[in-house]
Amino acid sequence: MLQRRTTSLVAAAKRFTAGATPANAVRVTMQTKTPLFFGKVLTGDPYINLRVSSVASTTQLATFAIGSRLASLNGGLLNQLLGQMLGTSLSLSAMDYQALADAKVNLFDFMSALATRANLTGVSYDSLLQSNLKVTDIIAALQASGATGAASSALSNVGSSLAGVTTKVTLGDLIDAGPYGDMLVGQQPKVGVDLDALDLLSATAQLANGTHQIATSLNLGLPGIAAVSLQVTVGERPVGSSWITIGQAGASVHTAQTRILATVQLIGSGSVAAVNLPIYVEVAAGTATLNNVSCGYPDIASSTAQLGVSPGIVDAWIGGVTSADMTNFTTKPNPPAATIVDLGAIKVTGRAHVTMANTAPTNVNFSYADIQAQTRKTVNTTSFTSSLTGSLLGDLSLSVQLGPLALPIPGLGPQVVSIISGATGSIDTLLNTVLQTLGVGLGQADVWVAGIRCDGAVLVN
Repeated sequence: MLQRRTTSLVAAAKRFTAGATPANAVRVTMQTKTPLFFGKVLTGDPYINLRVSSVASTTQLATFAIGSRLASLNGGLLNQLLGQMLGTSLSLSAMDYQALADAKVNLFDFMSALATRANLTGVSYDSLLQSNLKVTDIIAALQASGATGAASSALSNVGSSLAGVTTKVTLGDLIDAGPYGDMLVGQQPKVGVDLDALDLLSATAQLANGTHQIATSLNLGLPGIAAVSLQVTVGERPVGSSWITIGQAGASVHTAQTRILATVQLIGSGSVAAVNLPIYVEVAAGTATLNNVSCGYPDIASSTAQLGVSPGIVDAWIGGVTSADMTNFTTKPNPPAATIVDLGAIKVTGRAHVTMANTAPTNVNFSYADIQAQTRKTVNTTSFTSSLTGSLLGDLSLSVQLGPLALPIPGLGPQVVSIISGATGSIDTLLNTVLQTLGVGLGQADVWVAGIRCDGAVLVN
């Protein structure tokens, strides 16, 4: 009898529903009579009924991940951010990064190559992932496990740039091998786990950097922006979580908590030569949880998977956030107003605050075709706005000071607002590009399912 089996806190006797679809378990029952010889003297019955029952359940697994993919690849920005996180200087072109984004690497082939580089033999995948591994070995293993052509050349370039770098990381903070963790390195499970080389490179760079602050200046050539000073701090993922996992319903993956402080110098007009706008953005850890895998039988092409996705809560300010605020992940900043215009005796200060959040996860369905193509789907927060800067501008409170006095100066406040408003699109592009380079979205999360397995079976009762 085909049934549906549910593993939860429900009583064992109620975990099986006969005839439910889609089916993931089968119950076999046998009954017979056997004759009694001496026992019939006690029972008065020459026979006894014997009944046995057993249940087998399929193993329904999915490989899935969470992150954010850049709409366009800016080689200069990637070189600055990834280079600082890796402790070196990178000189890859946008085409190099595109080649890495296009290169597919099998996760288990990569881990096998990594074990060889690290001289680890006879170990399980879990043991490998919990080892302290050199970043240089990780880059070499990426190159050896499927990256070819331009992607291989780009990884060679990265490897050469890392000469002398001795940083080590624990990849278990990124990768969860799930039920295959106990398998010996070199054994191949029957589940698809392909990754983009750029995704793995970027995630490794974040691990290598730890929670150290990155500071750099940017020039993306955006209209209305004269210069940008950027500070970035990436926190740790929730304990016991990962970026990609293989698991059954209930398994989850997370992005890392990320903070950026962009001090944007805007090109002024009239009596206001420049506006210095400090914008702080914090994106909390986003989460994707596997709700279910539905295995098509007998047509595997009808299989589906569903994720419950919660993008990271966004907390954004215009205000005087300090470097100390950036690295203190135990509390959220609540900054004072910042001086955004300084005309000597006349100063303009401003402060604004907005948030984006989800009240509940959004369910995202993946067809078998989506899974085969590793289609990335984007989930927005319920309070998502296409322009974070526009939202901040709507909450902006300005104060004009003449010497020690706070005096209204006709026309100055609206002039400052007009300058900021004219650069809103450029500031949004800047913030989105930086955050996506760090693997997180602004009020958004990209999720994808890289493979499913439906052919495993186990005796459960």
